Amino acid sequence: MRFVTLKVGLIAVGLLWSGGSAGAAEVATPKVGDEAKDFELPALGGEKGDTVKLSALTAKGPVVLVVLRGYPGYQCPLCTRQFGEFLAKADEFKAAGAHVVFVYPGPADNLAKFAADFVKGKDYPKHYAVVLDPGYAFTNAYGLRWDAKNETAYPATFVIDAKRSVAFAKVSKTHGDRSSSADVLKAVAAK
Repeated sequence: MRFVTLKVGLIAVGLLWSGGSAGAAEVATPKVGDEAKDFELPALGGEKGDTVKLSALTAKGPVVLVVLRGYPGYQCPLCTRQFGEFLAKADEFKAAGAHVVFVYPGPADNLAKFAADFVKGKDYPKHYAVVLDPGYAFTNAYGLRWDAKNETAYPATFVIDAKRSVAFAKVSKTHGDRSSSADVLKAVAAK
């Protein structure tokens, strides 16, 4: 295992992986049974330096990792709907002992402002977090970079257990076909 710190603008993003090279084209998207790469990303709305680290959360229980499209030049309406659907099930995720982390990727410039606009007027509980992926370090490390005009990342959802094993994985190669909160809650309950 190697721990590599990627410098993204003024933010250092840490990613942990086993072997291989760091080329984005060579990175496979995590599948059920794979070990999820550890990451530490800046938390939206936190104090300067506040981060969310996957291994710290999995030590407390299962983690639901939802990768949004972020800011491809506009706020994605399907991401907004998915975020709202997961917020509506916050009590059920809490009862299951799950932490829910939304990854908001995009170019580093103004990403925090765009993410703040995305969540404006929405209260989310302490077991939910919105983290930033400035410059796509996380997105590339997870093989989710949708490198096309007006795109950022493939929408994806993972359930990760205490051993950082992927128990559920769904990646959409289109804007739609997102994971529903009901399907994800079933996957969390199965673990």
